Amino acid sequence: MRSTRHVLAGLALTAGLLAAPLTGAAPATAAPPEAAAAASSYTWRNVRIDGGGFVPGIVFNRTEKNLVYARTDIGGAYRWNQATASWTPLLDSVDWDHWGHTGVVGLASDGVDPDRVYAAVGTYTNDWDPGNGAVLRSADRGATWQRTDLPFKLGGNMPGRGMGERLAVDPHRNSVLYLGTPSGNGLWRSTDSGVTWSKVTSFTNPGNHQQDPTDTSGYNSDEQGIVWVTFDESTGTAGSATSTVYVGVGDKQNAVYRSTDAGATWTRLPGQPTGYLAHKGVLDAENGYLYLAYSDTAGPYDGGRGQVWRYATATGTWTDISPVAEADTYYGFGGLTVDRQHPGTVMVSGYSSWYPDTQIFRSTDSGGSWTRAWDYTSYPNRANRYTMDVSSVPWLTWGADPAPPEQTPKLGWMTEALEIDPFDSNRMMYGTGATIYGTTELAKWDTGTNFTIRPMVKGLEETAVLDLASPPSGAPLISALGDIGGFRHTDLTTVPSMMFTGPDFTSTTSVDFAETKPDSVVRAGHLDGGPRVAFSTDNGANWSAGQEPSGVTGGGTVAVSADGGRFVWSPDGTGVHTGTGGAWTASTGIPAGATVESDRVDPKTFYGFKDGTFYASTDGGATFTARAGGLPAKGDARFKAVPGRKGDIWLSGGAPDAAYGLWHSTDGGATFTRVSGVEQADTVGFGKAAPGAAYPTLFTSAKIGGVRGIFRSTDAGTSWVRVNDDAHQWGWTGGAITGDPRVYGRVYVSTNGRGIVYGDTSETGGGDGGTDPGTPPAGGACKVAYKVTNQWQGGFQADVTLTNTSTTAWTGWALGWEYPAGQRIGQMWNAAPSQSGTAVTSRNAGWNGSVAAGASASFGFTGTWTGTNPVPAAFTLGGTTCSVA
Repeated sequence: MRSTRHVLAGLALTAGLLAAPLTGAAPATAAPPEAAAAASSYTWRNVRIDGGGFVPGIVFNRTEKNLVYARTDIGGAYRWNQATASWTPLLDSVDWDHWGHTGVVGLASDGVDPDRVYAAVGTYTNDWDPGNGAVLRSADRGATWQRTDLPFKLGGNMPGRGMGERLAVDPHRNSVLYLGTPSGNGLWRSTDSGVTWSKVTSFTNPGNHQQDPTDTSGYNSDEQGIVWVTFDESTGTAGSATSTVYVGVGDKQNAVYRSTDAGATWTRLPGQPTGYLAHKGVLDAENGYLYLAYSDTAGPYDGGRGQVWRYATATGTWTDISPVAEADTYYGFGGLTVDRQHPGTVMVSGYSSWYPDTQIFRSTDSGGSWTRAWDYTSYPNRANRYTMDVSSVPWLTWGADPAPPEQTPKLGWMTEALEIDPFDSNRMMYGTGATIYGTTELAKWDTGTNFTIRPMVKGLEETAVLDLASPPSGAPLISALGDIGGFRHTDLTTVPSMMFTGPDFTSTTSVDFAETKPDSVVRAGHLDGGPRVAFSTDNGANWSAGQEPSGVTGGGTVAVSADGGRFVWSPDGTGVHTGTGGAWTASTGIPAGATVESDRVDPKTFYGFKDGTFYASTDGGATFTARAGGLPAKGDARFKAVPGRKGDIWLSGGAPDAAYGLWHSTDGGATFTRVSGVEQADTVGFGKAAPGAAYPTLFTSAKIGGVRGIFRSTDAGTSWVRVNDDAHQWGWTGGAITGDPRVYGRVYVSTNGRGIVYGDTSETGGGDGGTDPGTPPAGGACKVAYKVTNQWQGGFQADVTLTNTSTTAWTGWALGWEYPAGQRIGQMWNAAPSQSGTAVTSRNAGWNGSVAAGASASFGFTGTWTGTNPVPAAFTLGGTTCSVA
């Protein structure tokens, strides 16, 4: 994985992200404004990729088995679902105005009350993120959140984000929390379960380390600040604040402090190592050892030297227990964990050992001696203690065939999150720059028996989406992604076998297909040294690298003519060019850096846009002429031509302090009319026309009627309906959007860190068959299994499996039941709910309405309860009572 992980992804989107400034809304109390248009019934899912981004933190609850959380740098937080071995996203409700709150710099799970979880959020500490950070608190394991805004920024995607955890709950008095902050803001504390926060004035060292003090952008020059907080649980009793607290500081001379009076006073630990940053501080209270993993930089990409130390809390003795002599390290130590079942067992990772692979070390005698995950036999040959099985996420091989000592798939990179399950010594999870890996056979390490490491990342989708295309034939979706390039998605519910290769871009910035010849596809992207454009003649299954004009520095945008015979490319670093797939010729009449697209009917017509002026070419991109002006000249703008309609163009974009909205042209861009009622719009795309309609369905990420959301129009923009809801907002969605030309109502939405989400409607004609079933045959036509999979005070999660026990297929279904104790449905997935009083109806999603005889459909949901939560006694389908499993 490249060392640019998420920095480039974030930077590439900065201009668009700044288009909507954050607001200082009060925490958790203000109701959102109502949309003028009623929301349609949509089911939302991820296009499966599984992973794709850096996971800097994994947190196991210390008192409840299988309660595990993961935090990402730009993609929110997740909770582990043991029953399905998958992750549930927890921050999809983050709205457009608070997009920065998808970056999670710290996460804490309450050991006294496991229903409580906290997240410190904020993406950048410089002006790339105009809003301040916040602490989110949940009393239902992240199903819902309340927010306390902070008077400063937090940096979930800043240097040092793998250090931590910066947020911690007192294990004895859980109303007390500490938060380590960057940028000179010091140590903060809450004494009311995260509702209010104040600075700990007695802690006087805010940290002084800067990755690069000369960086004028404020990204690498920010001070790392307070990087972790660790409680010594042996020094407290239930209900009283823990006496001894350790704090790690981004200061190479003064990295570790301690309080022995519950945070009233603090002292620098005497005799501590200097010259390094303490990335992690993990306490083994049983043996009285504080373990520290040191590196000479903050990471997560770099680190040239490192050490591991053990501090005896009773005697104050420091012991260098580094598994490798300092002179032999070329990486920093980051990931650090203790086996709570066998506290003398410690593991640490060399997080920045990029070549040939990351390294993980293990000790069973408190650091007295170590073994390695792999060793050299005779260079360059390696002997591994493990086997990598990535069959569930095959693209993790990167399609590579490296020479020894490199291997594919790699054991990892950026391995700053490393945790042994506190209840199961056999289970370990660790984060990398692209996934979560883990094993359930860790004890084999000590017996010399080979154990298997697999991805443990299902449900965690963390890609930054830069462009999307849905052709009328072939794969339903082709994606352009930051950092891992992109995929040809032949099945939305299955992990693709491989990302784009030949060439393998670090990030794909633009992708297009020929409208009347969809097997012709082109993509452009970033790649050190080039080539930065590639062509496919089989719908994106295979690729060949193209030539470049001189001066190209990045992908830019690229378009292919309607018949696939010609391409127009506007790369970074040079001007717009046209060609047929070989050499390129400079276009005239259009400025460098313009966004380019093709007409979807006329193969000779291409369009461009920059700085408020629209351009068109009728000679295959050789010459362009300026057409309409007066369009958004500030902020990002995106436009697309309508399939099957020559000269029909929609343009979105702008900035809040300038022109901002949606415009439509039907004369090839000679004139544009602003669409009334659309206050702001950032993307536009087209899908299959509604039943009985002649014009394609429009989709946009926009602000309409005072509400930000994903909107749909089935009447060429005359009226709009919001199709997402407040639980499904995904922060920033301004990168790309497209409908599906084959499935009415389906929309694919880009996010900046939550991957590709797609929605299907339960309306007639939507999804893959979204009609209600007729009355099923009487007598055993259906069977229902209803299972409460998780329950906490006032809330629960349930899974339902509906089986067709008839002899004929269903083309849709609507399952009904009555709640005997007044339970209420909350969020539902894989089905669309409605509830009136105690009566619930769950209708199929667009994609799972067809159920063959003997087959099943499953869905799940969260709900609330008071008093008791009994299982419904009966279920009905089309007037027939189902048997209950």
